[in-house]
Amino acid sequence: QVQLVESGGGSVQAGGSLRLSCVASGYTFSRSIMGWFRQAPGKEREGVASFDSHGSTTYADSVKGRFTISSDNAKNTLYLQMNSLKPEDTAMYYCAAAPGGRWITLDRYGYHYWGQGTQVTVSS
Repeated sequence: QVQLVESGGGSVQAGGSLRLSCVASGYTFSRSIMGWFRQAPGKEREGVASFDSHGSTTYADSVKGRFTISSDNAKNTLYLQMNSLKPEDTAMYYCAAAPGGRWITLDRYGYHYWGQGTQVTVSS
């Protein structure tokens, strides 16, 4: 049974930093595409960053240069380091997995499994 459990969300002032974690289980973490998504109230879920086991990454334009996706395969954990946070980054953040996936993607339909989300709130 695939499980993804996010943590690390919270409230922070603009300009601050947070690191999100996603612990995965139930599949071969190192052979999957992983991604971070976010959804603000009244908006569609959008891709933030995607990552594969070869170290390939892609980011949404809105977070390039501020967010970094990475992983620790020994711990089956995916991270999202978020720096220089802005109020518009406020959203529920979700971890997603595509076991056996071949291409990094920010398209939510490319992922089969999702975590429950962790809230990030950035105040001005």
